[in-house]
Amino acid sequence: MSDNMTLYNAVRTPPPEALKAITGGRLKGMTDINPMWRIKTMTEQFGPCGDGWWYTIDNLWTEAGAGGEIAAFARISLYYRIDGEVVQPVPGIGGSMLVSKEKSGLYTDDEAYKKAITDALSVSCKALGVAADVYWQSDRDKYNTRQEQPQTASKAAVDKLYQLWRKKGYTDNQLPSWSSKNMGNTPDKLTEEQVNRLIKAVEGWPDAT
Repeated sequence: MSDNMTLYNAVRTPPPEALKAITGGRLKGMTDINPMWRIKTMTEQFGPCGDGWWYTIDNLWTEAGAGGEIAAFARISLYYRIDGEVVQPVPGIGGSMLVSKEKSGLYTDDEAYKKAITDALSVSCKALGVAADVYWQSDRDKYNTRQEQPQTASKAAVDKLYQLWRKKGYTDNQLPSWSSKNMGNTPDKLTEEQVNRLIKAVEGWPDAT
């Protein structure tokens, strides 16, 4: 891969249907990413799971928490091929509650290990840049070291994004929310570079159904 950022830039921006706002709990206000979108994205980049990319489950374990709670953890290694060669494994550790305390008492989740593996896969994928814009909404160019507010995008760039957005089958009222989840703000408040990045991402999508 000649450009070190090729893969990162190809997978960094999830579409609206892959994102869901978290409305409760300690993560309220953050964004949840559909796990199947990660799998689809990895398959688009490398081929079917088990051939172009795959992962091994290296360890599963539990740890005791407070008040009788128990957390389940998983450690995986993610592999994929570049130009026919298998890369070094990308590690990932994820967790989920196996036994959690609820108002009615302790609850055991029989899918805790599955959730922990899914979480671990998200960590490995994140290292490749999958959904990077959601994880790092404050991403700016490397020269933006001063404190002044960066110049916002031109109206022409924002209009182009909206036109392309409509062409793909989405409605105008979906765009500000999607932009905020990926970039941390609405299109009219983003930089030219950020809006152009969104344009490039949307250009690569199939039409919405």
